[in-house]
This record gives sequence, structure tokens and C-alpha cells, in this order.
Amino acid sequence: MTSFSALLQPDRGQPASGIRIVTAAGFEAWQAALAPRERAITDAAQFKGKPGEFVLMPDGGGNGFSAVAGVPETATLWDLAGAAARLPAGTYRLAEGAPGDAALGWLLAHYRFDRYRSKPDPIPERVLLTTQAAQIDETVRLAEAVALVRDLVNTPAADLGPAELAGAIEEATSAFRPELTIHKGEEVERAFPCVAAVGRAAAPGREPRVAELLWGDESHPRVAIIGKGVCFDSGGLDIKPSSAMLWMKKDMGGAAHALALARLVMAANLPVRLHLVIPIVENAVGGAAFRPGDVLATRAGVSVEIGNTDAEGRLILADALALAGEGDPQIIIDYATLTGAARVALGPELPALFSNDDALAGDLLAAGTDVADPLWRLPLWAGYADMLKSEIADINNAGEGGMAGAVTAALFLQKFVAEGTPWAHLDTFAWMPAARPGRPKGGEALGLRAGWAMLKRRYGSASAT
Repeated sequence: MTSFSALLQPDRGQPASGIRIVTAAGFEAWQAALAPRERAITDAAQFKGKPGEFVLMPDGGGNGFSAVAGVPETATLWDLAGAAARLPAGTYRLAEGAPGDAALGWLLAHYRFDRYRSKPDPIPERVLLTTQAAQIDETVRLAEAVALVRDLVNTPAADLGPAELAGAIEEATSAFRPELTIHKGEEVERAFPCVAAVGRAAAPGREPRVAELLWGDESHPRVAIIGKGVCFDSGGLDIKPSSAMLWMKKDMGGAAHALALARLVMAANLPVRLHLVIPIVENAVGGAAFRPGDVLATRAGVSVEIGNTDAEGRLILADALALAGEGDPQIIIDYATLTGAARVALGPELPALFSNDDALAGDLLAAGTDVADPLWRLPLWAGYADMLKSEIADINNAGEGGMAGAVTAALFLQKFVAEGTPWAHLDTFAWMPAARPGRPKGGEALGLRAGWAMLKRRYGSASAT
């Protein structure tokens, strides 16, 4: 994982190059105040202060330089990311003010996934100074959490099967000494029948698992976090076309988000009793694969007719939700790369939020807006429950008619949430289809920071461990 701790430092007056921020609206007045030589440089660079534009200027003595970056009229998290990715190695400070939230964008501009490159291209180390020293540790932890999601999602399924994902969970959490159990083998068959069914066609060594973690004082409010861990989704016997299968290494993106959120909770010593549940499978094709028309048992005792083997994520989440509910949590939040329908409705960057509790949904929406990690609430429209009817079982896993796919998936999950338990489901894409400042193409954390901001506000933060 990229190391961020050295890239954000307290400003104690040490030597540094300046970064000036300019908007398109303020450009003419700013340029008019420049010396003729500086105006000539901006003209030659065709710099107009538009977002993403960037120019280096010599300092007054001619022995150094300062940077000028064009930013939007309204400040964003990513204002410094474009400049950070283009500056030479060195130490920098803003010419005016403190970086605030944009410090996170600065750090994430240094992220790179180069595990498979024979000649990795080293990233210049650009250190940002800030007068907001109290925010440094939290900003670094957030950058590490986002990078953890990106690294896991970007890793091909050949190198991140169920065993490896379980190992990554152990590695990412071991420093906090949680109670971690990796359920596998006969225990999964007995206690998590849907997880077992979805994962049973995988090759030897890639058998299904359920990671269960407990951390924190038992007297504190119990918070359950769940993540969909489908390490690769072929679609099963309802096999996907190759174009739809190409990105399916990212179908464990929900697990990556849940793990990163749990790590933030533990690193900040949040006063909660954390219960993390990550069901882990590969949805493979083979003689042992579960079939359309099969009826599966679930941990909750609800029988499920299989209308589509490619609607497997909700099946493994059903067992995980049932397990979480047995602990009587104060809230449950799950992350899942669950439906293409959510992407059709909202696009790749806006996770769909479903919740059975208006207060919880409101807190998540507000938190997402405040930290520039937006969510959009879609309805748990009870009238669509009929689409999941089965003639022979309690429920079908796939809605009829091809409509409201994200809604019916969420309604299916709701069936396994204990009555009266506030629950939020985030249907996230976990992927950037095109690069943007601070966000390279590939795995991405979408909804993670919103979830963390909500938890901090609800439960307060103790000092970091």
C-alpha cells in the first residue's frame, strides 16, 4: 500500500515552495497584479485559472519556483490533486490559508497500483505542509482506507481468491487485536447455507469462507458492518457475457469497503462494539454449481428459489445479515457491488442508498454531502415485493420483468434484516471507469467516507490508539 504519512506534515515555517490558488472568475484581477515577466509566463502557458490548469512560476530571486493551480469557484476535495500529481518532488505550502479537506486529495494523488509492472514508475515525494496539525492523523488514516479499497479491488481474482481475501482481512486488522474467526469447511455448510451453495463450484483451495470480527467493549453500542465478498463473479450457470465479466474481480468491492470502514473504526478507537461480517465466495461454473430453479436454505430459515444464479451477492449477504441480526445491533450497514440497475440509474460515482430508517438514511446523506462522498437514496418500495414471489419457496432471488432491479435487490436483503433494526444498504460501483484528479481508473472507494463520517457523528471519537 502507498505510504502517506510522510506526505502531510505540520507547518513549522520550514522552507517550502508556495502554491497559489486561482479561479477563472478571479483570474484577470490576479494576473493584473503580476509583474510583466510573470504575466508573460501565464500567457505563454495559456493559463486562465480554469479547474485543472497549472503553471510553474519563478520566485522573485530566480532560484526557485512557485506553483499556480486553477480550481473551481467552490472549493472541492480534489482542488490540489491535479497539482500534486504534476509537481516535482519537494515541500509545498499554500500561499494563503490551509489545505483543509483538499489535503486528502493531495495524498490520494500519490496513489498508484503498480504491483504487476516490471518497471514501476516511482512517484515523486511531494510533501504538503499544513497549519491544521490536529487533522493530519485522520487525513492519513482516510487516505490509507481509500488505498486499501483500491488495492484490493484492483488485484486480479487469480491472486485474491477467498483464501487471500480472508488473509487480507487478518493482515489489515491484526494490529487492533480483534476477535477474528474465519469460518470455513463444514461450518460454512452448516451455518451459512447460501454462502456454501454459491461458492461450492469453486476450484479446490478457493472454497467459500465467512470472516467474522468482533472488537471493542461489549458494553458499547453494537454496530454491524457487512461487505459482499464475491472474489470473482462469472454469473454461475447464468453465465455473464465476456464484456460484463471483464471487471468482475471488483465484485468483492463491498468487502473492501466494509474492511476499510472497520479499520477506521478501530484505528480511531470509536466507542462501539464492532461486528464485521464478510461472506467470501467465488461464483464459478462447474458440475457442483447451484442451478436456476434450485431452492436454497438460509441461515434465517427463509427458503429461496433461484431465479438467476447471477444474483448471487444478495444470497451471501442474506446469511451475513442474519448473523449480524443475532447480535441485536444498534445499526447495520452493508456495502455491496450489487446491481447494474443502480449504475444505470445513478452512474458509476453515486452509490445508491436504501434504508429502513429515515434517521439513519438522513445521517448518511448529510455526512456524504459534507465530506464530498455523496449518496442518493432510492426507495424500499414495498409494492415491488411481488416481483420476488415464488410459487414453491418463501422468496425468489431475482425479480421478474427486468425492472427496478436495485429496488428489488434491496427488498430481498430487507427480508433478512431483523425487524426493528435500523439498516442501510449501499449499492456501490467500487470502480472509476475513467481517471480524474486524485482518482485513477480502477478500484475506488465510493460511500466509505460517508459511512465513516456518519459513525463518527453518531458515536463520537476517542483518542486514536
